[in-house]
Amino acid sequence: MNSPGVDRSDIDNALRRLGGGHSNFLRKTPLFKLPGMALGLNCREVWLKFEHLQVGGSFKARGMLNRMLANKIPASGVIIASGGNAGIAAAAAARSLEVLCEVFVPLLASQAKRERLRELGATVIVTGAAYSEAQQACLARQRATGALLMHAYDQVEVVAGAATLAAEIEVEAGLPDSVLVSVGGGGLIAGMAAWFENRSRIVALEPALAPTLFQARQAGRPVDVAVSGIAADSLGAKRIGTIAWALSQRHVNDALLLSDESIRAAQLWLWTELKLAVEPAAALGLAALQSGVYQPGTDETVCLILCGANVDPATLSAGRHPGPGSCHPGPDPGSRAMSPLDCGSGPQ
Repeated sequence: MNSPGVDRSDIDNALRRLGGGHSNFLRKTPLFKLPGMALGLNCREVWLKFEHLQVGGSFKARGMLNRMLANKIPASGVIIASGGNAGIAAAAAARSLEVLCEVFVPLLASQAKRERLRELGATVIVTGAAYSEAQQACLARQRATGALLMHAYDQVEVVAGAATLAAEIEVEAGLPDSVLVSVGGGGLIAGMAAWFENRSRIVALEPALAPTLFQARQAGRPVDVAVSGIAADSLGAKRIGTIAWALSQRHVNDALLLSDESIRAAQLWLWTELKLAVEPAAALGLAALQSGVYQPGTDETVCLILCGANVDPATLSAGRHPGPGSCHPGPDPGSRAMSPLDCGSGPQ
């Protein structure tokens, strides 16, 4: 099981590091199973991986801790540029290891994420209109201090850490037929692709206003793209990562785009129907199913990664949701709209 940039030994090492003596930091997150009909879908089953319950509120904790454990950390600590989630994960991991952490965030990073970083003990520098500008400032500071440089998505240890999430899914529930994965810089989808390879169908999902992988596939190479929209604070990378690009060419079947409206509707549905407070980036999988952008087969098991929970709860109580009947395709007109909780197997 070898993939460009990340191979099975990298993932096995990550599993060993993250399991050995650090099980009290990382969490084995629940996996919730629903029959497709509970969502108004014709597929066999939908799995929801509750990675938003991970330490720091996102899957990023796996890669950040793996990177730190794989390297000697100098007295100046660690340093990272992040739209929020990777920085929060790095700060949480650094605190657990009792090392310093400095985080550069762009101006579009939410106030909630900035406050959380400070609560975790990180020094926060807000600079640049987009992630790429924060990254340049971070690199300049790293050269001056010698701190261990952490990257939000484009380092082998970070991707291998994300791959442990895929391994956990397979141990918990077996192989899904398809995995729908939100893409920003590509750390999560790179990890999914490195582990599952071609054993499951890997589908990349991006906001139409932040199409880094989609545009790279169109151009045949990574390119800079303009990013904006509802999920830009966590999916706001201007260019797909080099590791994700290499892996996606071999193991990612589709790259699909979603409107901000569909993402927002899915986010509100998760809150209203399942009481799951997730950020927009975590709602792309459900949005793809609800909108019909991705239409699973009748016997298909689809896995969705709820990848982040760093959201202001006030933004969830302010809107309306589409309801289960808006999923594509919808239930028969005369049927009762089922609550997902009527049919779910519960956390696995």
